[in-house]
Amino acid sequence: MVGAHSGGFELSGLTALSPLDGRYWGKVKELAPFMSEYGLIYYRVLVEIKWLLQLSQIPEIVEVPNFSEEAKSYLQGLIDDFSINDALEIKNIEKVTNHDVKAVEYFLKQKCQSNAEVAKVLEFFHFACTSEDINNLAHALMLKEAMDTVMFPIMDDLIKAICNIARDNAHIPMLSRTHGQPASPTTLGKEMAIFAVRLSRERKELSEVEMLGKFAGAVGNYNAHIVAYPDVDWPRIAEEFVKSLGLSFNPYVAQIESHDYMAKLFHSLVQFNNVLTDFDRDIWGYISLGYFKQITKAGEIGSSTMPHKVNPIDFENSEGNLGVANGGLSHLGMKLPISRWQRDLTDSTVLRNMGVGIGHSLLAYKSTLQGIAKLQVNEARLSEDLNQCWEVLAEPIQTVMRRYGVPEPYEKLKQLTRGRSVTRESIREFIESLDIPNEAKTNLLKLTPDTYVGAAVELARNVEKAVNGINII
Repeated sequence: MVGAHSGGFELSGLTALSPLDGRYWGKVKELAPFMSEYGLIYYRVLVEIKWLLQLSQIPEIVEVPNFSEEAKSYLQGLIDDFSINDALEIKNIEKVTNHDVKAVEYFLKQKCQSNAEVAKVLEFFHFACTSEDINNLAHALMLKEAMDTVMFPIMDDLIKAICNIARDNAHIPMLSRTHGQPASPTTLGKEMAIFAVRLSRERKELSEVEMLGKFAGAVGNYNAHIVAYPDVDWPRIAEEFVKSLGLSFNPYVAQIESHDYMAKLFHSLVQFNNVLTDFDRDIWGYISLGYFKQITKAGEIGSSTMPHKVNPIDFENSEGNLGVANGGLSHLGMKLPISRWQRDLTDSTVLRNMGVGIGHSLLAYKSTLQGIAKLQVNEARLSEDLNQCWEVLAEPIQTVMRRYGVPEPYEKLKQLTRGRSVTRESIREFIESLDIPNEAKTNLLKLTPDTYVGAAVELARNVEKAVNGINII
């Protein structure tokens, strides 16, 4: 049976093994310029060219004189005009070299033969470099650009969307649930505000990860550099070069940059995703309780057999993709800081999967945003639940009783409420029987489940101030 349809497949959206490159491509393709193999090749080309330009600025290296503006423009054009066809050409060279970074070097040498000035210094492409000098900077730039251009903006959109729910529903009372059972009332807005602030903190952690780079040769000591040009201050040159790319410099390395910053980035991304998973599940539950309705779209089908169904598919899709993302990101975070002696190659294949975890994260964020856009608060259902749970007023009553020295307040309320049907009338009768000041009694009699919300309204209304105080938006 398999043989009948297993041959002759070409890569397409239908034949791609990863759903990111198939079914979900339209939702994640903005990551492709950064996290694809094309992106890796592009940043390798960029680093190789920038290093040649850096060498031309070192007076002691007389063999690479300052380039003319024309030559600089030519080299910059190789970066600016780099195309898919260029990347394919490099892949064809790799078929011969069986070495991806060497293929980039050979590609650049071929391209620059037509420029007389650069052609004189072709052997200074990849000068004194180990492949990891190029790769670690390329990977850092891939991550930096992907986070700055794609991930941080959509994280901010998520936080803003949840802030909007919090602010708009700051005053809407809601029965809270601890252990799945009715608990002290809150407001819908305040519960949303919790997630906005939590996500903001994780977003800030991510933005504070310092992207590191090394450029110190085969084992981190500038061995070849110093033999070739002993009078050059290579550690200073390397630091200047790495910083010129917008990265921070790591001077203490072996062959590889140690990837500790990557581990921090991926673990922080996992935690952002954990918080969003918590949000997805809570919204799913509130939809199940009827606290939210979902705006339907003409033509959409919720169930193949039950026509009435409107399922919370966006939040379920998000939760599923967050799980897939965190599985990959967790492995990256745990594996990458570990490398035998001065380096082994196990990180190479793992690093090629950075885009998988980040891509599934992006897909999840878009699904959550899509789900949020469909939400409609059902105030009648929220009010109905509250009005059926007068027992939640046991907490404020016994607390006031404590203030005025009434003996065994907790035990008295436990006897009144636990396992019994509690109504407005039974609560009123109990309050009126208390030996407490009339003013305190009057205040308790005014309480209802939908007014007993403490500072929830104010907390929800101040959510944007709290988020802005975390300095991310």
